[in-house]
Amino acid sequence: MAIVVHHGRTSGRWYRTPVIAFRLNDGYIISLPYGADRDWVRNVLAAGSCTLEQGGKRIELTNPSVLVGSKAVAMLPAPVRTALRLLHITRVLRLPAS
Repeated sequence: MAIVVHHGRTSGRWYRTPVIAFRLNDGYIISLPYGADRDWVRNVLAAGSCTLEQGGKRIELTNPSVLVGSKAVAMLPAPVRTALRLLHITRVLRLPAS
């Protein structure tokens, strides 16, 4: 579990969204079971950055991108990939570390 801290596009408020984030060599990846059109995803994409709080650490992440398809899902751990395939979820949010 992790928290994505992001800035609202129109409200200007700060938000904290709970997610399940997986560590990669150069950043993090988050599956998007509810799609890429959620406000928090759109906020992160519009800002071009966010902060991830996980395990007592704050990590600044930049250049977010939504990836779609089997290559995107392949970046996730095997048990997660299996579950996402069964649910027909093919979108992930890629967050490189700054």
